[in-house]
Amino acid sequence: MIVWLNGPFGAGKTTLADSLRLRRPDLLLFDAEEIGFVVKATVPPAPGGDYQDLPIWRTLTIAALRAHYRQDIVVPMTLVRPEYLDELLGGARRIDNDLLHVSLHLDADLLRDRIERQAMHPDPVRNREIRQWRLAQVDRCLSARQDLPAETLVLDSGAHGPDALADMVLDRMNAASGPVCRSLAPPSG
Repeated sequence: MIVWLNGPFGAGKTTLADSLRLRRPDLLLFDAEEIGFVVKATVPPAPGGDYQDLPIWRTLTIAALRAHYRQDIVVPMTLVRPEYLDELLGGARRIDNDLLHVSLHLDADLLRDRIERQAMHPDPVRNREIRQWRLAQVDRCLSARQDLPAETLVLDSGAHGPDALADMVLDRMNAASGPVCRSLAPPSG
């Protein structure tokens, strides 16, 4: 199964992915941002500077998912533009029809507070640049919720910690996949 963790920058996608991997060490953590770094270093930049605007990033992301699909995969990656969401989730669904799309959401003030407190890079200047960019994306990312596919599992990462969120995701994975996944997850409680 492919589990795509979506939501605003700072909503807790990476933390949730880590929590899932603690419960399911067999999950492959697939960081599509790494493909973005390679693309940014090898092709002319997109006019807006976002590597997601480059068709090659989207194509390579799906190709890499297909190449690595020998086990369950978790992909923590923000997708805001509806056409990119459709393209990437559609490509992932062609690899595995049981794709689970999870979108984390939380209150805007809490999200901004999280971003302000995060250390994202060891260089203070670069950290400040990343923080400013993420803060500038808050409204755009939160408004993207209205364009999510109907089957999206929407979870409030402001109301639930990573362990509770991981339990919710694993419950949904287990329901879709049957007892194989269930036996790999430790009992809740």
